[in-house]
Amino acid sequence: MPRKLRFEGEGAMYHVINRGNYRQHIFREDGAKETFLICLEEACKKTGWRVHAWCIMSNHFHLALETPRGNLVEGMTWLQATFATRFNRHRGESGHLFQGRYKSLYVEGQAGMGALCHYLHLNPVRAKVLPVDEVLKWPWTSLAWMSAPKRRPEFYSPQIALKHAGNLADTMQGWRQYRKYLAWVAESEPVQRQLGFKKMSKGWAIGSDVFKKNLIAEHREKVSQKMLEDPERAEAREAFLRKELRTLLRIEKKTDADIATDRKSANWKLEIAAAMKQRTTVTNRWLSDALRMGHPSEVSRLVTATISKRVRKSTKHTT
Repeated sequence: MPRKLRFEGEGAMYHVINRGNYRQHIFREDGAKETFLICLEEACKKTGWRVHAWCIMSNHFHLALETPRGNLVEGMTWLQATFATRFNRHRGESGHLFQGRYKSLYVEGQAGMGALCHYLHLNPVRAKVLPVDEVLKWPWTSLAWMSAPKRRPEFYSPQIALKHAGNLADTMQGWRQYRKYLAWVAESEPVQRQLGFKKMSKGWAIGSDVFKKNLIAEHREKVSQKMLEDPERAEAREAFLRKELRTLLRIEKKTDADIATDRKSANWKLEIAAAMKQRTTVTNRWLSDALRMGHPSEVSRLVTATISKRVRKSTKHTT
C-alpha cells in the first residue's frame, strides 16, 4: 500500500501524533520524556519550527507545531530517529520504537491551532490521569511552560492559546484566566463539540470543508502525480544549506579553495560540520561532498566527537 503524501507548506500548522510500537509505554519514565523534549528543542533549532503546545503521555506524544520553512517531514524524520537512537542506547535495546509513520493533521489557521492547544492541555484530564483542577501539576504538557516564562525555550509560544481563550494577556492574571477557561471547557461537552475535540486526532486535516477542498486543490498536481519529492522544495533546502555553509565559512575566514586544498579532517572543517549538524538537518553525505571530508561514516564519527567535545567544554565552564 503506497504511503500517504504529506501536505507541506511554509507557515503550515499541524497536529502531530505518534505512539510506541505495539502501544508500548515508551514514556513511562520521566527521563524518556525529558530526552524527547531535548530532542524536540534540537529539532526546532535545526528546522525553525514553532511549537504552540505539546503533551507527552505514557505511550504517545502530541505536538501542535508550525513550520515556517515547510519542512515537517525533514524535521520529524530527524526527531524520531534521534530520539529512538538515544532511547535504545540508554536502554541497551534495538528495534523500532514507534508504531510506524507519525500521523500529521493539517490545521486551519490560528483558530484551529488555538482549539488544538486546549485539546492537548486537557489530554491528561480526558485520560483520567488527574482532575482538571490539578492540571497545572502535570509537568508533561506545555501548560507547565505557559505559567513559567523563565522555563520557556525559544521555540515555544503560548500566544495562540491565550488569544483563542479570550484575548488573554501573557501575564500571571492571563495564565490564571486560561486555567479557568480550561476548567470550563473540560466540564462542557457542547463547548468541546464546538471546538471540534472529537475530530482533533481523526482524518487528515482539522478545519472546515472549504479549507480541506482548498488544500486538496492547492496540492492537486502533487497528489495526482503521486510525487514523493517536491523538486522546488529540494532546491530551496539546498539553497538554505549553502547559505548556512557560506555564513560559517566567513566566520572561519575560509574559502572554496581552502575546502579543496586543506585536509579532510582539518579542525575548521570539523567545527563547521558540527555547527551545520546542530543548526540544520544536514546529512553526513552532504557534508562529505560540500566540505570534501571523505566517507560519510568517517564524517559522522569525527563530527560526533567534535560535538561531544563542545558539550564537555560547555559543561566544564558552567560548573
